[in-house]
Amino acid sequence: MTSFRLSSGGRIDRATTLGFTFDGKPLEGHPGDTLASALLANGVQLVGRSFKYHRPRGILTAGAAEPNALVTTGSGGRTEPNTRATMIELHEGLTAKSQNRWPSLGFDVGAVNGLLSPFLSAGFYYKTFMWPAALWEKLYEPVIRKAAGLGRASYEADPDSYEKCWAHCDLLVIGAGPAGLAAALTAGRAGARVILADEGSELGGSLLSDSGTIDGKPADALLGELLAELANLENVRRLPRMTVFGWYDDNVFGAVERVQKHVAMPDPERPVERLWRIVARQAILATGAEERPLVFGGNDIPGVMMAGAMRSYLNRQAVAPGRSTVIFTTNDAGYRTAADLEAAGLAVTAIVDSRADAAASWQGRAEVLKGARVIDAFGGKRLRGVSVETASGIRRIEADALAMSGGWSPIIHLACHRGAKPQWSDEASAFLAPVQQEGLTVAGSAAGMVQTATCLGDGAAKAAAALKAIGFAAAEPAFAPASEAVAQAKPLWSVKGSKGKAFVDYQNDVHLKDLGLAVREGYGHVELAKRYTTSGMATDQGKLSNINAIGILAEARGVSPAEVGTTTFRPFYTPVSFGALTGASRGKHFQPARKSPLHGWAEKNGAVFVETGLWYRSSWFPRAGEATWRDSVDREVLNIRKNAGLCDVSTLGKIEISGKDAATFLDRIYCNGFAKLAVGKARYGIMLREDGFIYDDGTASRFSDDHFFMTTTTALAAGVLTHLEFCAQTLWPELDVCFASSTDQWAQMAVAGPKSRTILQEIVDEDLSDAAFPFMSARKVSLFGGQLEGRLFRISFSGELAYELAVPSGYGESVADAVMAAGEKHGICAYGAEALGVMRIEKGHVTHAEINGTVTPGDLGFGRMVSSTKPDFIGKAMLAREGLQDPERPRLVGVKPLNPASGFRTGSHILAEGAAATLENDQGYVTSSAFSPGLGHTIGLALVRRGPERIGEKVTVWNGLRNEFTDAVLCHPVFIDPDNEKLHA
Repeated sequence: MTSFRLSSGGRIDRATTLGFTFDGKPLEGHPGDTLASALLANGVQLVGRSFKYHRPRGILTAGAAEPNALVTTGSGGRTEPNTRATMIELHEGLTAKSQNRWPSLGFDVGAVNGLLSPFLSAGFYYKTFMWPAALWEKLYEPVIRKAAGLGRASYEADPDSYEKCWAHCDLLVIGAGPAGLAAALTAGRAGARVILADEGSELGGSLLSDSGTIDGKPADALLGELLAELANLENVRRLPRMTVFGWYDDNVFGAVERVQKHVAMPDPERPVERLWRIVARQAILATGAEERPLVFGGNDIPGVMMAGAMRSYLNRQAVAPGRSTVIFTTNDAGYRTAADLEAAGLAVTAIVDSRADAAASWQGRAEVLKGARVIDAFGGKRLRGVSVETASGIRRIEADALAMSGGWSPIIHLACHRGAKPQWSDEASAFLAPVQQEGLTVAGSAAGMVQTATCLGDGAAKAAAALKAIGFAAAEPAFAPASEAVAQAKPLWSVKGSKGKAFVDYQNDVHLKDLGLAVREGYGHVELAKRYTTSGMATDQGKLSNINAIGILAEARGVSPAEVGTTTFRPFYTPVSFGALTGASRGKHFQPARKSPLHGWAEKNGAVFVETGLWYRSSWFPRAGEATWRDSVDREVLNIRKNAGLCDVSTLGKIEISGKDAATFLDRIYCNGFAKLAVGKARYGIMLREDGFIYDDGTASRFSDDHFFMTTTTALAAGVLTHLEFCAQTLWPELDVCFASSTDQWAQMAVAGPKSRTILQEIVDEDLSDAAFPFMSARKVSLFGGQLEGRLFRISFSGELAYELAVPSGYGESVADAVMAAGEKHGICAYGAEALGVMRIEKGHVTHAEINGTVTPGDLGFGRMVSSTKPDFIGKAMLAREGLQDPERPRLVGVKPLNPASGFRTGSHILAEGAAATLENDQGYVTSSAFSPGLGHTIGLALVRRGPERIGEKVTVWNGLRNEFTDAVLCHPVFIDPDNEKLHA
């Protein structure tokens, strides 16, 4: 018998055949199959190898908790490792490969680890590889790294697209089983905005595989009616193939939708996955319950399967689990599986019920063995039989399939993502979610219920209550409440007397003896046991193993599972791809490209752009005949020094600060004073961190008593605003001050050079003479005869007579064109960030190349700016530390080569003349350097130990990376116009 597909039944489309391959072997299935069901239908039971021992493993479940059937699908950039075969929808051309085996799945050399199992017990990695230490890097680490992991990711780029979206609703229903459908229908009828999300390809949950009746109606008929009515409710959004993976603050839920994971060739116009952030006023958790496996010898042999999974494959995909099946159960669920198997004409050899007093009514053909236990399963790559311990002794039963049911564990992970702890219930024999959690209600099997009718009634009632909590009129529950007639059976944590390995965590090869060893060695705490044994780790995060592990630890410690507790539940509930998390933020869209309001002007003038943070900035403006970037930069610098130039400085951070306490606030933010700054004036300010080091610098201009305008460096625009808001809200909430970012509101251009005043006077209506508009003036001005209002600052970063003109963003390009037109006869040129950098070094101005997080105002020569009269400002106390006042600290100086024909690079180290080139002799380093076309040689700024005291000292500038040595001299950091005559012209 090579085919295990039944001749009738199931929800598959038998009229259509789908071809796929597994490990290169061509196979066939039908629409409605998962990869797992299609493999089982083709008689393939061996699908993978376990992580540590490389034991043969088969399909264990039919859903997201699958620990064994992990495969790699696709090829090239679409390769996806560690994918659960139970969740992969079969499609034409699907290619799947088994993992963690070599050279083949059938013959895996790694299986030798099984023979070494006595040496690979719990915590072996803490106890071995310790000696000899010399072998760690040479042998142990390379071997461990090569063995780590299961599947292998592709190195090729993913060709598909992903996206993110937000959604808002009155009620989010998580899970579309009986309770979820009842909740969605109740809320939908009441007119609420409902989102119904389920990780399956079809909505319905357990109803999809239920062969029974509910209130006299077949389960599939009831499901059809529910889905039809929901489809007609426009206020209900039904989202299959969507897993809600996390619950976050403010009732925000994270979810990932598999949009095109079930198609052979994705549509390039649509994403393959979509990440949702759902804001829900209320949520119903109707995720159901996970059937618990039983822990006995050989419980991992292919052919051993969860009873509910076997029932699902039988009723949904018409797949027979084997020729003869044994049921091992602790509850009535095993009898339902046996009844469905016999109804399909399949042989059930025996029902092994651990309960001696089981009251289940059985009318089938299978023999029932009460008070019995399966103690061992036999077989290698396929199950051959089981050993059953009965009251009369050990009995061997031949079988090629074994269904096990150890009770039910509610799936409550999401309910515990915000810190709540699960609570053990003796009545339910399971951990339940806390009852009272604002915004989230647990319903149905997730709340510990078993019967379908009870779940329907509970889901409807919980939805009605949730709607009432958010102000909806009393909603009529779609189903009446029903009493729970079945109690959970006493759990069977493990079967004693097993000879083979009894696995608790299938994926990590953690077996019963490992947990016992952990307790004996002092690692019995649930969190320690998890890490010591690796139980509950890896891709399934212990969905099947955790509760059994807790029960086994409890037995070993002689306490209740309530005392052991659970490990911490955190997002993500199931693995989420990096593609989904990244969304569209990849390649050129990795982060948004911000273009200044003057970007178009710069393009027209031939700019070469450079990415600086989020911005594209014009770097230089080449002209015909200029062979290198240096030719262009040198020309721009010389022209500005002689005539004038225009530079785009719109990317500077801009913050409007207002309120009657704005001046007081700035006095506390900056280390220098601002309270007495006159209206119409600007001042350079230095902002310190709490530890006394400089955080950022910039200017603050005062337009009125309660309105200041702050500029920051481009890189820290967002950080400074966050800092200001934190200080206002947390440190000084009593101050009347508020902030607004206006970086994008203003197009700002620097016009520098000796002819800048003459050029600007042609478009600015106010008098710009030195007497009327002196250095560091800042005022609102009228332009073009009153046609436009802007802001003008007489500020210079170049050392020349200079202004910065700000106009509304939409007028930036046209105003810049007008300035260039007015300056044409005066020799104006466009200049970029490179020329600006050269001129600022010539003038000794610092940037974040010098403000590197380790300098104080005194280190940069700004010691006199630190106010000694202000009672306090951020960083004042720590600035007085002995280490920050140490005279040996590196301080700012200039540096220039002794031979003008030689040069040096930024980052080079400063050595005393004649000192050996070692880091022990390091005296400091060059923070910035450039070729000065006006001076004809390289110049630089450097942080050097006791720098200002050593001006005139000869030093060696050493670049160890390039083995370059340059004789140089330390000098004053201001290379041009030391008396500031140009600034005040």
